[in-house]
Amino acid sequence: MEQFAQFKVGTQRVYGMLHVPDGERPAPGWPSVVILHGFTGNRGGDHRLLPLLSRFLAARGVASLRFDFRGSGESEGEFNEMTALREVEDVEAAFGYVRGLPLLDPERVMLLGFSMGGLIAALAAERVRPHRLALWAPALPELWLPLLRGGYAPPVILDYGGWPVGREFLLEMPRLRPLDAAARWGGVARVFHGDADQVCPPTFGVRYAQALGCDAIAIPGANHTFDSLEAVEMLYRETARFLTGG
Repeated sequence: MEQFAQFKVGTQRVYGMLHVPDGERPAPGWPSVVILHGFTGNRGGDHRLLPLLSRFLAARGVASLRFDFRGSGESEGEFNEMTALREVEDVEAAFGYVRGLPLLDPERVMLLGFSMGGLIAALAAERVRPHRLALWAPALPELWLPLLRGGYAPPVILDYGGWPVGREFLLEMPRLRPLDAAARWGGVARVFHGDADQVCPPTFGVRYAQALGCDAIAIPGANHTFDSLEAVEMLYRETARFLTGG
């Protein structure tokens, strides 16, 4: 079953898609995963990466919620209002929404973040306490520090290839400590990273894995968005194995 989902963060509506497996529901409800897209992305992901993941997981008994962060995709809000901590608030609201759905097991809600979504997932984990945490090619704040030219943020808006990046987003980045947050959480986690990623280098994934005390799975030859059928097949397979307890 696939159906549109919506919930509110403050006064703004967040829109997404809920995927629930077919078949007889387990007594406690289906396990589920909340999926977070990356910077300037949306719930579709690159080359349909996230919808196809949701369908892959549903066929294996795992429900999922994909949603657009406020200011991204179809959700309300403006992109120039976006900050990492505002996105953490969106994750908290998403977990509240999922845990309130009668078809799903409130004790087995997991979290998966891609790219900047991985950074957000690391920051949010200790707040939402996911059953398991998966990070795909997670970003670190240093990726955006070059935008602070000379150590200064633009006075209002930075034009980032047509995306209006707000001053507060840039000022917040040096203060974020996602690795420390991940280490404090201390739950069951796994990192997945393409070994040819030139956006978030594989060393980022290794640093997250060290902070989490978990394995880092290398996807051979994969770039940041896993742009090959072979890479996607391995990524989906290994992710599903982890989320289902492997």
